[in-house]
Amino acid sequence: MSNVRTIEVNQSIFAANDHLADDIRGRLRENHTFLMNVMASPGAGKSSVLLRTIDMLKDRLKIGVMEADIDATVDAEKMLAAGVRSIQIHTGGECAMNASMTKQALDEFRTDDLDLLFLENIGNLVCPAEEDVGSSMNMEILSIPEGDDKPLKYPLMFQVTQVVLINKIDTRDYFNFDDKAVVERIHRLNPDSKIFFVSAKTGEGFEAWTKWLLEQVETWNEN
Repeated sequence: MSNVRTIEVNQSIFAANDHLADDIRGRLRENHTFLMNVMASPGAGKSSVLLRTIDMLKDRLKIGVMEADIDATVDAEKMLAAGVRSIQIHTGGECAMNASMTKQALDEFRTDDLDLLFLENIGNLVCPAEEDVGSSMNMEILSIPEGDDKPLKYPLMFQVTQVVLINKIDTRDYFNFDDKAVVERIHRLNPDSKIFFVSAKTGEGFEAWTKWLLEQVETWNEN
């Protein structure tokens, strides 16, 4: 007869993080601040998308950016140079933000007067999808050069995001990218996901994207 003691663990290992994430959402809702968690691969164009988005909405909303990186301050410096209020977060080697890190950043970064706050997460398609940071919404940026098969390879990322921007559509002539296939693959994982085809370089598609985002922020802030 075995003397091995067995313990059934029914509570999610992410339970503590999820509880804190819910607290963050409650805090942000009280302050009428919409937090968008921005996720993407390195080089997909997160900062470029954010800069153009902010430029188009800056007269309508008060906006800030929290830049998360393992090291360096490059992205935060870009935001500050563009006149965007920002803070740099170093994750200490962690490959993604979590709710605890987000809370620390919010405590350091004055956000009570912001309508819209972007969290530019660490650049990869695995770890960020696993952590709830307390955001109002999750956003994924997929660029044309990455290929239309990313939803097949990283399904969780596209399951947890409510909006996907297909960036760098100005490079379509140079890459074999199937628009119809990528939309079908994303909607197979998340039927309600909103998809926009954009170019941060030319501005194509940004009118529709920013109009939709403004509606989400206004709805959140009214509740």
